[in-house]
Amino acid sequence: MKRFISSLIAVLAVTHLQAQQQAPKLVVYITVDQLRGDYMEYFYHMFDEHGFKRLMNEGAVYHNVAFEFSNIDQASAFATLFTGANPCAHGITGRLVYNFETLKELPSLYDPDYLGNFTRDNYSPKKLLASTIGDELKIASKGRSEVYAIALDAESAIISAGHAANGAFWIDNTNGKWATTTYYKNVPWYVEKYNNGQESLTVRMGNMTWQPTLSPDRYRTLPYIQEKPPFNYTFKPKTLDCFPRIKTSPLGNKEVNRLVFQFLEYGAFGTRPCPDMLAVTYYAGNFFSNKSEEYTAEIQDTYIQLDKDIAELLAAIDRKAGLKNTLIVFTGTGYFQSEEEYPEGMQLGGGEFYPRRCTALLNMYLMALYGQKNWVNGFYNNQIYLNRKAIENEKLDLASFQQKAADFLSEFSGVARVTTDMTLRSGTWNEGMEDFQRGTYHIGRGDLIISLQPGWAVNNEQLGEKVKHTRNNAVQTPLIFMGNGIKPQRVYREVKATDVASTVTHVLRIRPPNACNRIPLYEISTAK
Repeated sequence: MKRFISSLIAVLAVTHLQAQQQAPKLVVYITVDQLRGDYMEYFYHMFDEHGFKRLMNEGAVYHNVAFEFSNIDQASAFATLFTGANPCAHGITGRLVYNFETLKELPSLYDPDYLGNFTRDNYSPKKLLASTIGDELKIASKGRSEVYAIALDAESAIISAGHAANGAFWIDNTNGKWATTTYYKNVPWYVEKYNNGQESLTVRMGNMTWQPTLSPDRYRTLPYIQEKPPFNYTFKPKTLDCFPRIKTSPLGNKEVNRLVFQFLEYGAFGTRPCPDMLAVTYYAGNFFSNKSEEYTAEIQDTYIQLDKDIAELLAAIDRKAGLKNTLIVFTGTGYFQSEEEYPEGMQLGGGEFYPRRCTALLNMYLMALYGQKNWVNGFYNNQIYLNRKAIENEKLDLASFQQKAADFLSEFSGVARVTTDMTLRSGTWNEGMEDFQRGTYHIGRGDLIISLQPGWAVNNEQLGEKVKHTRNNAVQTPLIFMGNGIKPQRVYREVKATDVASTVTHVLRIRPPNACNRIPLYEISTAK
């Protein structure tokens, strides 16, 4: 009897150990660009049981993910989520960068060394300086794992795929095809067939329309929606901005699903000895022409339709790989792009900051101190770039020069904080400058980094352009882990965006990305 009980205990112990050590067969990392957690709550009663509600009811839900830097955009958010590091380490500070020598603004992932497939754009992940979750999975599996990313835009596709992925695909803004870069060597046959067949967006388009899913009286969750006729947007081929408009409508998310289903059908995901990974990106921001209209029936309809898209995706994963074998990761990008136009006559605290006037006055001040030279190259993305060559030629101390300029700028109306590149490099910055340090990368950073006071808008003095007030408030962003035996729970403490990558790699039983220094989230790492 004792021998039987001992054997039973041993079997149970081994079974328990195996359950603890089992990694998922498939990771599906769902990121929703500009997702708002408050909208998920407002529209909760309108969702069915199989999309957002399923994620929230069956998953481990963290209600607030915080990004530790300001001026978040699509590129910097994706890089942070997939590397587990901030821009100061992964190098992606924004979607666009400006070169003051060539006087050109270029995508941060622009790489002339690689051609495009189904696109004329030249991109690669080489500017991303840290490894990603997918990279570490490829290293651990010695290349046997399949890693793909599917998104509406190039930046989110390439960054979520990483350097070592099999492929990254996005919708080209000119031809509507699923595009990639020759940096990735593998274009699956079913993607080629899709692009060239009757299933492609350009063949199916005709006159695609976006109309309300529900009757007009159902769009009352946001009480600020103005009374106007139900929206009706038509997308005609070969018209200006046709595909960018589709990509910011619910139709774009449906195109993402169509390609994802091709991968799930033909890609054998979740059947290999090593785990596979599929990064999927949706969009939940304002429609192309509605950037200044935050409370609209369109945004409510976007969430209602996205709920159905997520339900279809979860069902497809369950059919093909089984949710019990799949780790679902769901989160957003921590920002929401909107512009405010105040009603006529309304006056709030704040004002307008004029970069041209600011740089001109700064240059005059520096000329009075250091002589008649052009000391200022220009202003870009709330950063001022000084003429480093002139400073070097005059054998001036760069740190002292920058500090003099910063002291002058701090007296401008609307300027809340100014710090210098040399201050951030030297490590002498204080707590109030942490977001500057984390959100910038030392190569290519401006000499002076400016933060404006709330309510102040940048006026670039473009002829005929109305100044719009943009916000950079923190957006309530959820993080959900579901499947692979994770138990449902609610966690209300704030977690960092940099925590996501280390938690995913912990579940996969691999190393975190090489710039990540965060430990896995306790609730997931201790799950039995």
